[in-house]
Amino acid sequence: MSSSNPPTSRPANSAFDTTLCVEDLRDALSAHGITLPSLRVDLPSFAGRYQPPAGLVALGNCNTATAYQLARALRGENRTPSPPPLDVELVAVPKALQGLRRTVRRHLGAPCADVQLCVTELVTNVIRHVGEGTTVRVRVARTDGNRIRVEVTDPAKEALPVSLPSAPDDETGRGLALLDAVALCWSVEQGVEGKTVWCELAGAE
Repeated sequence: MSSSNPPTSRPANSAFDTTLCVEDLRDALSAHGITLPSLRVDLPSFAGRYQPPAGLVALGNCNTATAYQLARALRGENRTPSPPPLDVELVAVPKALQGLRRTVRRHLGAPCADVQLCVTELVTNVIRHVGEGTTVRVRVARTDGNRIRVEVTDPAKEALPVSLPSAPDDETGRGLALLDAVALCWSVEQGVEGKTVWCELAGAE
């Protein structure tokens, strides 16, 4: 039986340790469609040629500690967990937008002009089509697919966003066109007490 953790009841780099480690590596590689012939050797005999005995694994002659780290990495166990999402409630007024953009930038910890643009346009859409002073909930989160998801929820579930044609001289009406231009996808979800307009962007800008 394989294990993702080095055994604690036996000396490190024992023949048992090495064999167990190779089984772990073989299983982890197999999950990625990788088969290495070097992992089919008789490990105690192979490792016995080295000093200290059983100290090396037949994968680039790495030691057991490195082999365990590789197995964990292949399984995704070394991934840094995503930070919790930004989740704020605010009154939708124009003067709140600058502070909201700064909050998003601090949360993501990197330049995020497209994310800030989408947050601004979605909240501005609420101001224009639902009403200034409406309470909205803004959520920004990283997804497992290396994307950034932006959600803006307001209480007007029937006031759905509609993309309207605009003339070159128009000062408004381009919010959804900008969303189409910078977001990978966007949509609207209607709930019992309101609606959520969301979009997803590439994680790195």
